[in-house]
Amino acid sequence: MVSLFFKRLRWKPDAEHGEYLNRSISDQIRSWKKANRKMGWGIRKEEFHELMDRARPGEGVGHGFRKVSLFYGFGDDGHGNADPVLSGKVAWEYVCRSPWRKTWQCRYIDFDKPAHIRLRPGAPPRPKGFYFAVVEPGDEYRNMTVSRARKAFRAGTGLGPEGIQLMAITHTYLQNMMNERTIPFMALADYDVAPYGFNDFFDAVQIFCSLEILGLGIGNVDRKYPGFGIPVLFHGYKRMR
Repeated sequence: MVSLFFKRLRWKPDAEHGEYLNRSISDQIRSWKKANRKMGWGIRKEEFHELMDRARPGEGVGHGFRKVSLFYGFGDDGHGNADPVLSGKVAWEYVCRSPWRKTWQCRYIDFDKPAHIRLRPGAPPRPKGFYFAVVEPGDEYRNMTVSRARKAFRAGTGLGPEGIQLMAITHTYLQNMMNERTIPFMALADYDVAPYGFNDFFDAVQIFCSLEILGLGIGNVDRKYPGFGIPVLFHGYKRMR
């Protein structure tokens, strides 16, 4: 069972205060059901039924600009946790099949090669199945490098597969907001990328939308990238049981 407590408020989307992350859990469940049906991921009906029993109007609203989002951990990392690379890969494959959105993927991102992409060392493992987490825009990290932001994270951590699942499945309207420059692009600070393989990790995944194209790129963790934010995931998430 998941229990997250927050004050229920009335919101209007406001990019300045990060309120664009607000979407009801019920709507997010519907998006997951649609994606599961289209892709044949095999998420069981019982998992959705349990979620629907707990979804209430306004459940996507949090305190301040913190928003509750719904994610899913696919596969197994060999230690009883989800495979964070696979969890991002399947979401990206889903959006790539969309007839309404052109996509671009950096050739150095190879989801099938562990020597090329991984969850960064020190990042919390992701649970299997559905889990709720709180995402903040991370405005205080806008002018930081990813490497510095990682050290500055306090109660939270960076986005990994969650960033791709947000953009591809549950919060697809973020694509248009990025395209219109209403919100910043995202650096997914919990993903490490070794562009040339050999476990030589020095880049992070970046996700953006420009000229109507949703892109998945990379950026050096020690460089600043104007226009990119570093969102934060609160890792005190709860797993559905």
